Amino acid sequence: MQVKDLQPRQGKVDIVLDIVDVGEPREFEKFGKAGRVANAIAKDETGDIKLTLWNEDIEKIKSGDKIKITNGYVSEWQGEMQLSTGKFGTMEVIGESKEAKEEETSPPDEEEDKKAYQESEENLKKVEEKLEEDPDFDEEEVKDE
Repeated sequence: MQVKDLQPRQGKVDIVLDIVDVGEPREFEKFGKAGRVANAIAKDETGDIKLTLWNEDIEKIKSGDKIKITNGYVSEWQGEMQLSTGKFGTMEVIGESKEAKEEETSPPDEEEDKKAYQESEENLKKVEEKLEEDPDFDEEEVKDE
């Protein structure tokens, strides 16, 4: 199964994902019981999805891990799909993701950034020059209505 195939309210999700980022855990209380929840970003070659981590699952994973979710569940909150282990699923770390690790630790490519900035500046100058040229219409013919 792949991220692109996931649908809201889908159960029995078996998927292998790379963890890109893990957010800070938040504490909550529901029905008099304390709990913790955190969001992570997980991806495969077809896309990414928000992964909701509950209680002890939060400590199991870190950025750069490759995980396998068995019998997971896809929910939807505020129009965004979220994957979790649900009530009956499991999550296990099965290794490290080289791609996610590189994405997390790689410094910015300054040369690439400079090149993109220069291209943007040149494009902006071209647009500004075009705006300064004579308009394609006679301003006297344009009437305010």
